[in-house]
Amino acid sequence: MINLTKLWTGAAQPADNLRYGHGHTAAQSARHRRPIVVWNITRTCNLRCVHCYSSSNANRYPGELDWDQMTSVVDDLAAYQIPSLLLSGGEPMIHPRFFDLVHYASAKGLKLTISTNGTLITPEKAALLKAAEVAYVGISLDGIGDVHDTFRGKKGAFKAAVRGFAHCHAVDQKTGLRLTLTRHTVQNIDQILDFIEEQEIQRVCFYHLVPAGRGSDLQGLDAAESRLAIDTLIARVEDWHRAGNHREVLTVTQPADGAYLLLRMEQENHPNLAEARRLLGWNGGGANSSGRGIANIDTQGRVHPDQFWQDVLLGNVKQTPFSDIWEERHEPSRAALQEIRSIGQMSNAQRQELISGPCGGCKWFDICGGGFRTRAAFANGNLWGSDPGCYLTEEEIGTLALA
Repeated sequence: MINLTKLWTGAAQPADNLRYGHGHTAAQSARHRRPIVVWNITRTCNLRCVHCYSSSNANRYPGELDWDQMTSVVDDLAAYQIPSLLLSGGEPMIHPRFFDLVHYASAKGLKLTISTNGTLITPEKAALLKAAEVAYVGISLDGIGDVHDTFRGKKGAFKAAVRGFAHCHAVDQKTGLRLTLTRHTVQNIDQILDFIEEQEIQRVCFYHLVPAGRGSDLQGLDAAESRLAIDTLIARVEDWHRAGNHREVLTVTQPADGAYLLLRMEQENHPNLAEARRLLGWNGGGANSSGRGIANIDTQGRVHPDQFWQDVLLGNVKQTPFSDIWEERHEPSRAALQEIRSIGQMSNAQRQELISGPCGGCKWFDICGGGFRTRAAFANGNLWGSDPGCYLTEEEIGTLALA
């Protein structure tokens, strides 16, 4: 995650300890962080989004965890002291025991985030989320009006999501927007940012497309579109900062955004350049994300390096506690984890020597970590290819040792 607000303006942000090593709860280094766990508690969904990485539908799916298994997972995650638990789906609020799980996890001291399409949030449910001390509710939006409805596969989805925002806002539940960057959303990005401002939404995450599930059929942004999106976000961050509003604006699943940010700062002689470079260097980008700073438990209890990388299986919480899997105390998971984590265990120079293509010779490797490894693996059929989502030019990459 790249926090544009933090890096561009220097304003303190809620998760500085996790991303940049600030605060009394910060890990010794990004490499030593416990993972944020994304838990897909159900695959069932009331919408049919064109970019859904789990290809969810309004069906029942056999094999999902029962209540005893779910509470065992929560107990283990709490004892393991993960920094945050994100409940996702499908649509997590459609799960028949969703609020039971939320209250149980909160009582165990877990910091909870909910990823939802927002259409099922009523005033009563918003109040329950607030009462359960949910840290943040992320509602997905992919455009204004019909654009969003088309992406979500249901007429009226936009109006229902807006009502969900309003209900959360009415009870002072911290709520943010999650959006996947596609050509449709980039074309509507100014309208979306206006909506964020009008609705007083204080957090927004822009995800770069990862071609998984139904999202495999979507075409990602080209370089010019990616740059336009980031430039637009930076401009709006500046505007909000001048107005005294430090809302969180984040980009996700593309560590190259950090390199691009520094390039902009260099060109503009930005006063925060040195500090931004230091913070991004501590974070390490893709070297410390999938399989290290991020983990996924899917609807069947299977553990993966992240929620998109479903073909890499590390274990199953139905048989083995998550903490044992993650700490490599579970023999079957050890080889897969060690290969993925070797990106973070080697020196930067050693890692870069193994990666082919532009990432293998990029001068920003210490900042970016070789991009988002999951997307690179999808595109190249192996862990050590370059990230095809990188939008830097050959000149900006500043090739060191391209073969």
